[in-house]
Amino acid sequence: MAISPELTAQILRYHHAEHWPVGTISSQLGVHRETVMRVLTQAGAAPIVPAQRTSGVSPYLPFIEETLKQFPNLTASRLHTMVAERGYEGRPDHFRHIVARHRPRPPAQAYLRLRTLPGEQGQCDWGHFGHIQIGQARRPLMAFVMVLSWSRRIFLRFFLGAHMENFLRGHVQAFESWECVPRVVLYDNLKSAVLERRGPAIRFNPTLLALSAHYRFEARPVAPARGNEKGRVERAIRYIRTAFFEGRTFDGLDDLNAQADAWVNGAASARRCPEDSQLSVQQAFDQEKAHLMDIPVTPFCCDEIRGVTAAKTPYVRFDLNDYSIPHTHVQRSLSVHASLHEVRILDGQQALATHPRCWDKAQQIEIEAHVQELVQHKRAARAHRDTDRLVHALPQVQDLLTEAAKRGEPLGRIARELQELLDVHGRTQMTAAVADAMSRGVPHPHAVRLALQHQRQRQRQRQQQTPPPLGVALSAQVRARDIAVRPHSLDGYDRLTQESDDASN
Repeated sequence: MAISPELTAQILRYHHAEHWPVGTISSQLGVHRETVMRVLTQAGAAPIVPAQRTSGVSPYLPFIEETLKQFPNLTASRLHTMVAERGYEGRPDHFRHIVARHRPRPPAQAYLRLRTLPGEQGQCDWGHFGHIQIGQARRPLMAFVMVLSWSRRIFLRFFLGAHMENFLRGHVQAFESWECVPRVVLYDNLKSAVLERRGPAIRFNPTLLALSAHYRFEARPVAPARGNEKGRVERAIRYIRTAFFEGRTFDGLDDLNAQADAWVNGAASARRCPEDSQLSVQQAFDQEKAHLMDIPVTPFCCDEIRGVTAAKTPYVRFDLNDYSIPHTHVQRSLSVHASLHEVRILDGQQALATHPRCWDKAQQIEIEAHVQELVQHKRAARAHRDTDRLVHALPQVQDLLTEAAKRGEPLGRIARELQELLDVHGRTQMTAAVADAMSRGVPHPHAVRLALQHQRQRQRQRQQQTPPPLGVALSAQVRARDIAVRPHSLDGYDRLTQESDDASN
């Protein structure tokens, strides 16, 4: 970098007149020390360089370099132990910096620029964009991004999580948005694509293989630690972060995806195509569509299918929430089929309930009919329990309940009232009262209650007609026990107490 003549004159004056070393001139004038040395060298002056101290590690540097050349990954702590055994007295922390300067660097790797044919390849990946709060639930906000390698056409869709079903939904929606499919889709080694890899041997996720068979494309993972092979989608995610997501406000996931579609069809498609600067991305995509494969008529099923077990309550747990089911299917193994907008609960092939999907947590999503049916069932069950208890204690009441049912009377209320009467009057009186009510042809608790009242009246009359009790002759000894004793006055004791107190005074 060229400097002004005034600065050159200052450097020379401080060097010759004041005898400042290079470091002092550099720090005081605010220029780099290499610039100061270049000026002094061009002027024919030998720079004043402070004398360098001899380092204690200098005799051991040949041994360190030879050892690192043979074992490049040997740790500095182990190397310090080896050098200390040979007489080195320096501290380990300073030695670590020395080893870092002399450790051999791997040669930089050069990469060929990868070019693809139109319609040949797409690249796919996830991007993490923080979290979104929905009620009490804090869910990850993940962006599914797929890019056509030749035209750089982007597909962008945000999901609440990167699980397998959302991975499949991203593919299906991308193909439907483009109305075509590339021949090859590149992935990195995420679990949704590659379950296991040992060198060239790859075990793909079977669900992804089913998707690729349905849309007839080749799923191809890149080599491990070779991010350059899918650099187009990596750059697209970085472009989405800076050009679309930063500083953007949105009201929920649907609003964010609507804004993403508008941005992809607008600004992202109007930019220049890197493969041909004369074309925009949209124009390049229009040319590439002729080389892409057609999509099938039927889309691939991407529903989340989970096996669940209904406990004693008429609910099943799915994705942090409880969804209601008919009470007749509790304590069974059921299945849940969930899309992004609804949750269906099935018993085999029978659909039990369909609910709107809830993305909150700890919520109860209910169908009112399920709750009402359970309430009615509980009421009927309670009436049956009262009836069974009553008939077991009083078998004669069965005929009364049968006749009452023929007349359309509410059996639950009748059983409850008869049970209350049974608890008060006992089996003997209730048996007679029920027989009296049936003899008069009135199968109703009021008739039983009236018969019980008549029984009490007859019993009271019988008690009134009983002759008066006769006297009993008692012996003298027994009569003496009942003699009334009159207590005498205690005033004499009070006077004695008072006289003793006066004498003491």
